[in-house]
Amino acid sequence: MVVQDSVDAPGVPLEPFLHQVGGHLSVMKYDEHTVCKPLISQEQRFYESLPLAMKRFTPQYKGTITVHLRKDSRGRLSLVASPLTENRGPFTVSTESAAVAIWQTLQQSPGGGALPLAQWQHPQLVHSLTESPATALLRSELHLKAQVPSLVEDANGNLREKGSFNPWGLHCHRAHLHRLCAEYPENQRHRFLLLENVVSQYKHPCILDLKMGTRQHGDDASEEKKARHMRKCAQSTSAHLGMRICGMQVYQSDKKHFLCKDKYYGRKLSVAGFRQALYQFLHDGTRFRTELLEPIQRQLQALLSVIRSQSSYRFYSSSLLIIYDGQETLQRPHGSNVIKVDVRMIDFAHTTYKGSWNEHTTYDGPDPGYIFGLENLIQILQGIHEGQ
Repeated sequence: MVVQDSVDAPGVPLEPFLHQVGGHLSVMKYDEHTVCKPLISQEQRFYESLPLAMKRFTPQYKGTITVHLRKDSRGRLSLVASPLTENRGPFTVSTESAAVAIWQTLQQSPGGGALPLAQWQHPQLVHSLTESPATALLRSELHLKAQVPSLVEDANGNLREKGSFNPWGLHCHRAHLHRLCAEYPENQRHRFLLLENVVSQYKHPCILDLKMGTRQHGDDASEEKKARHMRKCAQSTSAHLGMRICGMQVYQSDKKHFLCKDKYYGRKLSVAGFRQALYQFLHDGTRFRTELLEPIQRQLQALLSVIRSQSSYRFYSSSLLIIYDGQETLQRPHGSNVIKVDVRMIDFAHTTYKGSWNEHTTYDGPDPGYIFGLENLIQILQGIHEGQ
């Protein structure tokens, strides 16, 4: 199919997605139930050929849009999405998209990680973005009165308040806008994926982002990139547990704020530290949420069964989200609690499978690294459960 702009459709101003806890590319809020992210062909094709059994464990794929920077008469910038219409014909998307370029820029910073927020500040962007509850954060993150504050641990383990958002999402958003402003004309069109906002039903979404598997590089990785990712895995819990923490936010009910941790925190954890972090993810500042353990383990067991049945799939560099509501469970009329938890797989830019586009290697059987990670995660949660 050929995808082109819909001439008559009005533009949709995009806002930063305030609950992005990990990843490299900016995730944007399209509407209350939909987010969007820069399109990478391999990820789009995965969503378009998704096995039925996996759909309950992935965000719903809602198509694609084009996005561009728009400047108003006063010079204020906003990121605007244009809905698409589809016609018959061949579908072509370059893998060397803006998304790939942004991701590469982030990777080229010292130590292979993302640049500090201050280095991405762009004066025109910080002061000229159009007003909205989310974009106002970009204008003045320090002066906004926080309805739900967040606390972030610094390198010494000290906590400091950062405002009413997870700072990692703001970091990614600023990096993205800086790249678009610096490298592309204002009217340049960029392709984005539309995906379900999997936390839209939660009042205070507590989110754990786990990078799954013992291997993180894709089949098309250069030798330098391959070596870099292998070092990260060997020096973290990825090698020992088949997973590592890439981000986390936990609502602390006693202080009415989110406690946030990023990928650098996760890389330094030992196996014992990982278990402690998992315990902290399920603690609301007042008590350990014991009632969450059984439904989370049940969903993880169901996902494990699905992954074991998917021959040839390798989910390199994908993440697993565990989500629950920081708001206390609701009481039904007859006295039982309503417990909302969710387990979702995300980020499939390096996923490969038999028959996939740009396939480099064909694998037999299910993904052993992903299964290893899931089995260890279930075992650790069971150990925490039994220790309660």
